Amino acid sequence: MTSWPIPQPMQTALDAAREAANAGEVPVGAVIVKGGEIVAIAANATRSPPDPTGHAEMRAIRMAAEKLGDDRLTGCDLYVTLEPCAMCAGAIAHARIARLYYGASDAKGGGVEHGARVFEQEQCMHAPEVYSGMGEEEAAELLRGFFRERR
Repeated sequence: MTSWPIPQPMQTALDAAREAANAGEVPVGAVIVKGGEIVAIAANATRSPPDPTGHAEMRAIRMAAEKLGDDRLTGCDLYVTLEPCAMCAGAIAHARIARLYYGASDAKGGGVEHGARVFEQEQCMHAPEVYSGMGEEEAAELLRGFFRERR
């Protein structure tokens, strides 16, 4: 098995995930890139302030939309450390994200390769190109370590 270098946007997402863990949040980080430039970096923030929609992807999409002045993030790439849930996959489709790169799969809560498989539904108006497994080992270890400490 060949180990490929992790691109800088995914490294930045992993750094954001580490910051989330240090803040007591589930360690997930997300980065949005357009034209080779990072336009948003976010980490999970569901506990403080309490916000069940404070997933890293949702926060990054909000930040990118504000920065770019558009609700359509056409031409943008999203790098996230964990397979997006159904809520986040729906937001990715609505934002018209071009490409989704994610690290660890999420058999319990994922909505891309697992669970709802949002992008495969007939009702889904836009499906990004999806690339999984980028930085998977690092992302999975962050999650395992986080939950191991809490048991």
